[in-house]
Amino acid sequence: MALDPISSEMPRPLVLCADDFALNAPVSRGIAALAAQGRLSATSAMVLSPRWPHDVALLQPLRGQLDVGLHLDWTSAFAMASGHGLPLGALMARAALGGLNRSAVRSVIERQLDEFETQWKAPPDHIDGHQHVQQFRGIREVLVEVVRRRYPQRSPWLRVSLAPGGQRDLKARIIAAWGAGALARQADRAHVPHAALLSGIYDFSGDQAAYAQSMAGWLRDAPAGTVLMCHPAEGVEADDTIGPARAKEGAYLASEAFAQALAEARVHLARGSILFAAEPR
Repeated sequence: MALDPISSEMPRPLVLCADDFALNAPVSRGIAALAAQGRLSATSAMVLSPRWPHDVALLQPLRGQLDVGLHLDWTSAFAMASGHGLPLGALMARAALGGLNRSAVRSVIERQLDEFETQWKAPPDHIDGHQHVQQFRGIREVLVEVVRRRYPQRSPWLRVSLAPGGQRDLKARIIAAWGAGALARQADRAHVPHAALLSGIYDFSGDQAAYAQSMAGWLRDAPAGTVLMCHPAEGVEADDTIGPARAKEGAYLASEAFAQALAEARVHLARGSILFAAEPR
């Protein structure tokens, strides 16, 4: 069926979400500055970071302007220090073999939600995962259960790490294979809202011009309602392995070139809490 010519010209809503808030000072400051500039519509916080109680103040002036969510963490140095963390490969192996203890997983999820709410004074608008752990076997099932029980009235939306068609390179296919479809199905059965697609997947290589070119393609090809993840910072932290990539992302997203790219792609940045609002159970 042909699209109405007027509606087809309307801007597409996409969620642009900056991951890793509170990872380090340049990341937190960069994300807050971009959000204040209107260049983001969501951010996800690493609440196990010792910076979270301090850096959350950067988001307070933006309350109500962007979604603030939990970046569920099993694999960072913060997770290791908290006692439940595992290297990504070890976590993947344990998940694949069904070796994650449901009670322990529930405790980890509940603790991170508690840490989030203690500082933000409100539930998260959404939940995703550092290195996409929210969709791993043994975590996704418990996450959906916890969200359904803990938030019966207004549920956070979940990120599903499935790239749009045309953006499914090897990395994107591997990420999706670790449970994107299963998480979406389980969330649907539980009436927990979720995004359908995730864009912005790349290997963090290339300069700012290359990132701009990738962004143009993501904006052009992403269907309405896609979550586009990014990892910006205002500078480079010495021990951050993708620090240079964060800095180039931050510089590009703050630029007039990005504003022009949004206009050319006829995209407007929207909050997932509005796009994916759950129907009453």
